[in-house]
Amino acid sequence: MGILKRLAGAAFVAALSILPAKAQQLTIWHDLGDNGIKWFEAMGAEFAKTKPGVTVRSLSFPTDQWFGRVISAINTNTAPDLIFNNYERVIRIETQTNKIMDLKAALAGVGDKSFLGEDDLRVATFKGKQIIIPIQRVQMALGVRKSWLDKNGGKFPDTWEEVKTLAAAFRDKDPDGNGQADTFGMALQAAKPRDLIHMLDLFTFGSGLRHTLIDPDGKITIDQPAHAQVLEEFLKTYSTYKFVAPDTINHSFGEMYQVIEGGRGGMFRVGDWNVRKWDGASVLNGDFVSGPWPKFAADRPNAVVIGGMRGIAVPENSPSKALAVEFAQFMLSKAAQQASLENVGAAVRKDLDVSKLSERSQYFAKAEHRLVAYDFPESIHSFYPELEAAFHRKLLSGISNPPADWKAFIAETAKEMRDLAAKLKG
Repeated sequence: MGILKRLAGAAFVAALSILPAKAQQLTIWHDLGDNGIKWFEAMGAEFAKTKPGVTVRSLSFPTDQWFGRVISAINTNTAPDLIFNNYERVIRIETQTNKIMDLKAALAGVGDKSFLGEDDLRVATFKGKQIIIPIQRVQMALGVRKSWLDKNGGKFPDTWEEVKTLAAAFRDKDPDGNGQADTFGMALQAAKPRDLIHMLDLFTFGSGLRHTLIDPDGKITIDQPAHAQVLEEFLKTYSTYKFVAPDTINHSFGEMYQVIEGGRGGMFRVGDWNVRKWDGASVLNGDFVSGPWPKFAADRPNAVVIGGMRGIAVPENSPSKALAVEFAQFMLSKAAQQASLENVGAAVRKDLDVSKLSERSQYFAKAEHRLVAYDFPESIHSFYPELEAAFHRKLLSGISNPPADWKAFIAETAKEMRDLAAKLKG
């Protein structure tokens, strides 16, 4: 009988060992749409290979809804396991809830992270807390129509003087060969504060400078000599030089894209997310090449701008916090990053298979160019949006009615911004 009991006991233990692992589900909220859902499905399948029984369910919301749902869920203790978005959006969640986990220790536990640079980690940190693990760089380069460029020397512009020469040719020399004067040197935007100042950010940071309007100490930067040079030339692009469509002062993202995708702009911003669509036969058919923003000084290196960093965050009240942290760490693995590149078009690793990507997508995927990151002043100065709105109004006045002396205009603008910043600081 004793033998039978022991045999029965052994059989019971063996039966337990072959039972399926306890089912667990991680829920992630993001705003990446169908491509994001496919990406998380692919990652979930890979994650389950080492975590049997674990499934990953992602929900995508329009960005404005994502904000409201995440903040409400965290504040009512009904948070999802993880949230994924651009770092500045996660900063907004943190400022509204103060309930985003510090992921410094989690990142320290990732063995392979040498591909993350100083800028990647800087933008992932807010008030001493690492609120995201960086997963996807949002790269923004200068784009030039290749066929137009070939007709005008074929050399990608490196300096601002070369950009101006090309812009004039793209405006005046009928680069599309249709016999009409309907092309523009550049496609930009200006209607809203983020439209215009975002464009200025790209030229400023891309030229090797930091802090477009205000630095972390609260000092206004626009009348510093190097900054003032970029700002003056930038404003002349809209006015004196007439490189853009006459109604660009009213253009937001949609109108700017119409100029680009309609084949009328010679130079423009290319985000890594734009490439797949612009490779399409019904859009630009791949007729563009990307590179760094122009140099304004020979001794200051130019760069492609990291206009954002998408990352994964874990609410402090995540229902499955430990497992959520494991998944966040897993998102830096090669398999997860490959899925990111293939489904969303961006990643942070440099050892991925890019052979299936177009030459234009490979430019961003290989990231062999110099990269600099935007500083997101809202994360430091709570009054920045109001300051930026006033700056936008002042710049629009200069564009619509160009001053006789741009340097005096910039000096006057800097004083107004200093006075307003002091007032807003209280």
